[in-house]
Amino acid sequence: MPIKPYLILINLLFGCAIFGHAQKAVIRVKDARNKESIAFTNIVIEKPDHTLMHTIVTDIDGNVENPVKQKSLITASFIGYKTYFDTISPGQNLMILLTPLVYNMDEVVVTGQYTPQAVDKSIFRVKVIGAKQIEQRASNNLNDLMAGELNIRSSNDGALGSKITMQGLGGEHIKFLIDGVPVIGRMNGNIDLGQLNLYNVEHIEVIEGPMSVIYGSNALAGVINIITKENKNTQFTTNANAYLESVGVYNFSADASVRKNRWMTSGSLARNFFDGFSVVDTSRSQTWKPKRQYNADAAVQYSMKGMKTGISASYFNELLVDKGNLIKPYYETAFDNEFITNRLTTNYDLNKELYKDRFLTVLASYSFYNRVKNTYFVDLTTLDKNLTSNKADQDTSKFDQYLLRTEFSKSNPQSKLNYQLGFDLNYENGAGKRILDQKQSLGDYAAYLSMKITPLVRFMLQPGLRYSYNTKYTAPLVYSLNIKWDIMEEFSLRASYAKGFRAPSIKELYLEFVDVNHNVRGNPNLEAEYSQNMNIALRYSQEKETYDYGLEMSLFYNNIKNSISLATVDFNSSLYTYVNVNNMITQGFQLNFNNRVYPWLEIKLGYGETGRKQIFQDNLTYDMVYSPDLVANVNYLWRKTDVNFSVFYKYSGAYPEVFIGENGQVFQTIMGSYNTLDVTVNRWFWRNRLNAQIGAKNLFNNTNIDISGNPGSGGIHSGSSGSSPVAWGRTYFIKLAIALKKF
Repeated sequence: MPIKPYLILINLLFGCAIFGHAQKAVIRVKDARNKESIAFTNIVIEKPDHTLMHTIVTDIDGNVENPVKQKSLITASFIGYKTYFDTISPGQNLMILLTPLVYNMDEVVVTGQYTPQAVDKSIFRVKVIGAKQIEQRASNNLNDLMAGELNIRSSNDGALGSKITMQGLGGEHIKFLIDGVPVIGRMNGNIDLGQLNLYNVEHIEVIEGPMSVIYGSNALAGVINIITKENKNTQFTTNANAYLESVGVYNFSADASVRKNRWMTSGSLARNFFDGFSVVDTSRSQTWKPKRQYNADAAVQYSMKGMKTGISASYFNELLVDKGNLIKPYYETAFDNEFITNRLTTNYDLNKELYKDRFLTVLASYSFYNRVKNTYFVDLTTLDKNLTSNKADQDTSKFDQYLLRTEFSKSNPQSKLNYQLGFDLNYENGAGKRILDQKQSLGDYAAYLSMKITPLVRFMLQPGLRYSYNTKYTAPLVYSLNIKWDIMEEFSLRASYAKGFRAPSIKELYLEFVDVNHNVRGNPNLEAEYSQNMNIALRYSQEKETYDYGLEMSLFYNNIKNSISLATVDFNSSLYTYVNVNNMITQGFQLNFNNRVYPWLEIKLGYGETGRKQIFQDNLTYDMVYSPDLVANVNYLWRKTDVNFSVFYKYSGAYPEVFIGENGQVFQTIMGSYNTLDVTVNRWFWRNRLNAQIGAKNLFNNTNIDISGNPGSGGIHSGSSGSSPVAWGRTYFIKLAIALKKF
């Protein structure tokens, strides 16, 4: 019997319906570089009003079924990739290509910018040290991290901690910020970078060169801005870390954040402990003092279209113990010093788009810092510990700082003229019995204006002005000019010229710092510093689908008039004070090369030289002396096992130091050259929730580096043996980190 035509049609339609039902819409996630599937990617689907509908995870092949019944918002995120945002419709097959974050040109920076923007679009030469690099280096604090960077030199002091120089300048010439807020608590002119922990850091932005127009005093050598973590994509995230190092370092930290609708709250805690270290441990007194640190942070943030605002607080506490040698004749008693540091920072920030391309930024902060020194007489036979009766042995110094920064900006990438107008109000108090008259204050109130002019498509210039009123010194008009010229798509030029001004700090003017190793007195007759600074950088970069490389050459020149330096008052008592010298000049260059074969190999090489010269009097000049640096970093991913190997090498050339003696004579010392090498291995487990890392640091076993020349009876620190501590020898570590997220 012949088949009816309508039966054939029905069967065809029925078959198509079955086939269509079987072919469900699929979301596929792949790497934008090599087009490989990304397994276990987190997918969040929301209604247009951001009401949560689905949270799903791709399978081992990077695929997941499209579950939406109406047009929705979709977010895809995975560790090490830029978060993806789009819309999706019912029945739609969607291919998501995630961009890896190892390419710094995708990093968004905020330091010195009108609004956040990609680092390659910034008119400033910004170096971004991302969370991945911090993880690979297993750095615990800012000093650990920065000591491995090119043309940055780290040094250490048992009681005052670690410090760095950048472009040959250090101390009060480097501005340290955390989320834009200046870090308070400089001792002997320096922030102890060992107190700036990295357990909750998203990335670090470094601008080498003068930033005085935007950030004022202390920014002659550059700015280092620590950007803390912010939960942008998950409902709930928690992290925990444990770090153990063979020298006696035991660090633990944990943090959590919750996001609901427009609100985000976060909190974190950390405890760090260090046993102390000496090359030859024959007594109670150690070169590297034992210390215990606590950190606590909390933040609340509210976001809506065109606005983000929040408050945060950060607290730090450190106990550093300086144990004295046993006293003759029975060697059963000793004098011990304890230094307790407290730092509290609270801040409020607001970022709002007022109307099209016009933005308002407000940052208000209060910071408190105190350092308590107590001296105890310890009887080791009875274990009694009592404060000494000499009142000069006990001391407390307190400082607090008020900050208000307000900026109004026009920022439109398509416009030929953008601008920023800002007010920067700073007020600092210092109190303590070692401060002149036991209390001093210093105010610095400034207004600044900069314009970003784009006369040509590839050419941009940014002039800036800053006028300040300082309560102690007459401040000049400070100005700067920055230029960025994209000569070709792959070749760019950045250049800057700036005038700078720095008023002496309260500590340099009034504070006396005295302990068993230090005797430094402030000088209320100091003059303010004035500077001229020039920088130029040429960069060539070539980017392919899975391969890229870049070359960069940069030059710098800094000339500081009335540079503030330490001078000897009395060699016998190792008494020092601050004085002005005619000029401090630093100049140098850097050459950098980076090469990536995505995703398995990354190589960075760099060479630089920094020259320093001080002119003490018109007829008393110290010649320019150059110090070379060489860095080589290699990261290799063994793709078969997902194990990442990292090697970090640095050569630090001989480094000069110069100071003035009692009778105006110039003393020169040279710290010898040394090599450092760190090796780390890490791997993620449990769907990228657990990371295990092992490694070895300082494989060349550096401890104390010899100092040649005339150290002037021990230099600043009495009892010097003609060497300077740079590290605590070869060590081995293990680190475990766990991250749990709910999308």
